[in-house]
Order: sequence, then structure tokens, then C-alpha cells
Amino acid sequence: MYLAIPGFTEMWPILAVVLVFFGAKKLPGLARAVGSSVTQFKKGLQDESKTEELPEGSSDDDPSSNEGAA
Repeated sequence: MYLAIPGFTEMWPILAVVLVFFGAKKLPGLARAVGSSVTQFKKGLQDESKTEELPEGSSDDDPSSNEGAA
């Protein structure tokens, strides 16, 4: 099963409904918030993959792991 990317004919009714619900003044802020959310999500995924690569017993956030250091 393939998911098709919606074209203009499918998107214009959706955009019209969004415009009616939110209004033209709030759309830029809404788009900015969605973009920021996507950026934060991607950053979180990258941070999660970095923490999975660390060997067990070592953590960058754990200051007690440096007990032997003077």
C-alpha cells in the first residue's frame, strides 16, 4: 500500500477549512509553532540516538561517575 502525497486539488479544501477556523492573522504563528515543534522533535530523536550509543555505566549527565578523579 502506497501513501500518495496530496496534490493541490486535495490541499485547497483543507487549507480553506484551516483558514476559516484559525483566521488569517493566526496562521503565521501557527505555522511557526508547528515548525518549532518539528525541529524540537528531530533534535530529541538525535539526542536519544546519542544516549543509546553510550556504553553502559557511562553518562554525560552523571557527576558521580567521576568518583576516582581528584
